[in-house]
Amino acid sequence: MWLKAPTNVELLSNEVHIWRENLDNVKPLLEDFAQVLSEDELVRARRFHFEQHRQRFIAGRGILRNILGRYLNIEPSQINFGYEPRGKPFLDESCNQINLKFNLSHSQNYALYVMSLNNSIGVDLECISSKTDVVSLAQRFFSPSEFSVIESVSPEQQQQLFFRYWTCKEAYLKATGTGLRDLQKVEIYLTLEQPAELNNSDEWNLVEIKPFSDCAATVAVRGRDLQFKYWDY
Repeated sequence: MWLKAPTNVELLSNEVHIWRENLDNVKPLLEDFAQVLSEDELVRARRFHFEQHRQRFIAGRGILRNILGRYLNIEPSQINFGYEPRGKPFLDESCNQINLKFNLSHSQNYALYVMSLNNSIGVDLECISSKTDVVSLAQRFFSPSEFSVIESVSPEQQQQLFFRYWTCKEAYLKATGTGLRDLQKVEIYLTLEQPAELNNSDEWNLVEIKPFSDCAATVAVRGRDLQFKYWDY
């Protein structure tokens, strides 16, 4: 499923490309990554209290710029970002002649990046933690029908279902640029056996993936009949 990406990667209009990386594996490249970041990205990096978190931020943004540079055929340092009101990054028109859409997510030391042409897209990645009180969170943030599904299964299955629901909701909200305040308004249909679907919507595609062990992830993309490719950075 996951392949080593070619140097000259091509993204077709009916494709979605998903990239993964363990940020702790690229520590030897941190100095190079820091050289291509913008000043505002470096300022954000310096705000992290712990060195580990600072390094992961630099790695995550450096990888993002390197991936985007492959598609745009420009140097990573030449990429300019804009930000929507709720913080979702997008490519400035000055460097985006192909209408490339992207999104990224990271959890602990893992990162996912998604790319599409023209189609709005979002991704969420979460490390599954047995310490999370999923029942209380589901009761607070999920719809009654979603909560009833959580309640109906064993504690171990509750963990799996909760993070599936959560990544589906957050990926969709990131794709739309809405923000987590609307978490309860997004209703997802899924079961232990059935993949996720966004209720009352035929135009959005939810793709659940497992890029790392003990992690859940979902890609939300506007569009149907899309082909997905999976790359190791």
